[in-house]
Amino acid sequence: MVTPPALQAPADKPSPAAVLAANKRGIIAMMLAMAFFVTNDSFMKLAREDLPAGQVMAIRGAFGVVFTLGLVIAMGEIGRLRLVVRRIVVARAALELAVAICFIIALGHLPLADITAMGQSAPLLIAAYLALRGQEQMGWRRWTAVAVGFAGVILVVKPGGPGFNVYAVLGLMSAVLVAARDLVTRFVPREVPTVLILATTTGLVALGGAAMGLAEEWQTPSSTAVVHLALAGLFVTLGHYFVISAFRDVEIAVVSPFRYSVVVFAVVYGIVLFGHVPDALAMVGTLLIVMSGLYTLHRERIRRREIAVAAMKNPPSA
Repeated sequence: MVTPPALQAPADKPSPAAVLAANKRGIIAMMLAMAFFVTNDSFMKLAREDLPAGQVMAIRGAFGVVFTLGLVIAMGEIGRLRLVVRRIVVARAALELAVAICFIIALGHLPLADITAMGQSAPLLIAAYLALRGQEQMGWRRWTAVAVGFAGVILVVKPGGPGFNVYAVLGLMSAVLVAARDLVTRFVPREVPTVLILATTTGLVALGGAAMGLAEEWQTPSSTAVVHLALAGLFVTLGHYFVISAFRDVEIAVVSPFRYSVVVFAVVYGIVLFGHVPDALAMVGTLLIVMSGLYTLHRERIRRREIAVAAMKNPPSA
């Protein structure tokens, strides 16, 4: 599971001290979100050993709805629940549902570290999309970084190899959908609280899982599976809350690199819980994806600094 770009910046420019404090908060929130997401994925993978995808989505979603409503009440946002049906919020939730469907189906058949690494290509996809649309300027360095990142994806997926199948394609599709979701997140109005964005997402994913279940043969889950899904519901709720919070009112270039901690968590969880030790090609591919993403963020930071310096030298005339 991967993370959304920052929502629109506030009109009043914050002080350097406020920016530093916000960045520290964002970094901590990002690290927590990545740990929570991998913990959720691990519990979901354990549940998928016995239950179909739609059923685990629905059961986890039911727990997630309960936890999310608890957050809504605790934060005093119950009176603004009407905001959950805003078109842009629902559109983001629909994309999250598509991500969940692809990811959870693939999760039952792919190593945790591999599918997590695939997801880290989402920032590269966003950069390429914005450049092709003319919304961002990308020089040869950034295009090279994107190419290196996609080379890393190929090493992880290994097209034509014995491990390349429909589930690998779904894993890649989930990364594409994450990029689309993150692009949409940028346009959610600031007046919509993070917890209400989460409420819409959680509810729609739960309903989507229930709908998928109509085409599946539902099974009676064991008590262990129920515990796994309850914990998954808790951790995915916390993960979504913290990942949305991580990008609000911060410098994206400072906070974004910490998203790659998810790869470390995924490798450790995969080895400890499932005995999946990534092969050499997958490890090299994962390293290329992470390095290219970090370099892309580095170049973005340099570009923004150059723009700021140019604006100071050539202020707009009154």
